[in-house]
Amino acid sequence: MNQFVPFDSILDRVAVLLGAPGALPADIPDLYLVRDLLGKVRLSIADTVGRDSATQDGLKRLAGGLHQTLGVHAYPPDDALLLVDQDLLATLKDAAREIQPGVYWVDRLVTGSNWWTVRAPDDAQGASRFALYSVKGGVGRTTTAAVLAWHLARNGEQVLVVDLDLESPGLSSAMLDVRAMPEFGVTDWFVEDLVGQSDSVLEEMTTSPVWTQDLEGNVHVAPAHGRKPGEYLAKLGRVYMDTPDPWATRLERLMQGLENHCDPTVVLLESRSGLHDIAAATVTDINAQVLLFATDSASTWQDYDILFRHWHDHSLAASIRMNLSIVSALTPEIDTDDYLNG
Repeated sequence: MNQFVPFDSILDRVAVLLGAPGALPADIPDLYLVRDLLGKVRLSIADTVGRDSATQDGLKRLAGGLHQTLGVHAYPPDDALLLVDQDLLATLKDAAREIQPGVYWVDRLVTGSNWWTVRAPDDAQGASRFALYSVKGGVGRTTTAAVLAWHLARNGEQVLVVDLDLESPGLSSAMLDVRAMPEFGVTDWFVEDLVGQSDSVLEEMTTSPVWTQDLEGNVHVAPAHGRKPGEYLAKLGRVYMDTPDPWATRLERLMQGLENHCDPTVVLLESRSGLHDIAAATVTDINAQVLLFATDSASTWQDYDILFRHWHDHSLAASIRMNLSIVSALTPEIDTDDYLNG
């Protein structure tokens, strides 16, 4: 019977194997260990390098070691090596982390977003971005976004509010009369982007609530869907499609397009809640200050503990720490100080 190798032990076992003398072939550039959707590990290297017979022999020995060490979580040596075009291989860099000099680890997930990378700050970015995120739903993020947008516009800011909670859209109904909804929404942009015509919907994606007329500033709302949702579920099933551009890259392109169109000073993004990798893009990849909504409950802190430990264990805490702020959600009016201390 094969030795049982649990998923959680894969990385530790790989680290031990790679640390052994002679485990890696000499003088090879950029080797990628790719864990696929099944949780099985393969080796990927540029085809121009991997065609060398001596290199192939060394990589097959490494693949054999992986198969012996990881059991069913690695492919047999004859199936474990993928020779990839150099340009295509370079697209993995954004989702990769270096686990040893010249050796990179990549987790292939359902979408191109993940919790394994943190985008470096972009000093050239114009508007200040704030992502409203929570590990649990029903904590008042939508209400906060609406009130905060009103408060900022009242003080002269040009505010763009984007509903990225596409599975539970509600921000638009909280801020807009249904008759004032724009023609298109965020889902339409992503679907049309797949066929190269996202620019055709961009200018019809935002509108301003009537209550902004008397404010010094203004609010532009980009809802999850337009006035007529249409085939919303069919569109939603295509929003996170894997394309040559990771989903986080496409999201950044959407944000830049909306910001160029609306010229905001402040952007508020309502993120999808939970630990799903789709939520990762708004937290880690779009250079936003992240408001982490929390209630003082064991389940909330357990979930945040998973996220914080992940960032700590993968040496990402220092990169993201200054972007995070905890928000007390659903704060009671009685014994408020005791609740906040908790």
